[in-house]
Amino acid sequence: MPRLTTTPVTEATGQAAQLFAAIKSAVGMVPNAYAGIGSLSPVALESALHLDGALRKSSLSAQEIEAIKLAVSEKAGCDYCLAAHSLMGKKVGLSAQAIQGVRHGQASGDDKLDVLADFARLLVGSSGTVEADVVARVRAVYSDAQIVDTLLAVTAITFTNLFNRVNDTVLDFPPAP
Repeated sequence: MPRLTTTPVTEATGQAAQLFAAIKSAVGMVPNAYAGIGSLSPVALESALHLDGALRKSSLSAQEIEAIKLAVSEKAGCDYCLAAHSLMGKKVGLSAQAIQGVRHGQASGDDKLDVLADFARLLVGSSGTVEADVVARVRAVYSDAQIVDTLLAVTAITFTNLFNRVNDTVLDFPPAP
């Protein structure tokens, strides 16, 4: 049961209504996370959508972005984002093994994705300066631009993880396996 008081999508007005209409047009529905964020702060939803739009133009592939989002969501314990990004991961071509691997720090079948997922998990599970050998390990397979775009992906998913954990957003996707 959601903890924050939100307005139903059908009752939204102004900027929230415009954002919801665009989301519904693009994906056929307004996911509960976006409905909650947008009804409380259209500015926050617009910012989150812009971050995701920027990621689609980044140096990372759709599979790499989803691997990062799955690794971070697993570390954060966000059931909503795990459900949503397991579905999205499948849609962009990640196998069930890859999804489980990047979530749990196991072999995904793609060594490069494993390095990226391990890096994302380390970033959200630690503090202080990242050790030079960790950065070197990532730089061995990813460019500096891809490392920066990884930070952007971590930032984007961290916001929705936090919202869903605070709100206890109701799943409107199949639960993650």
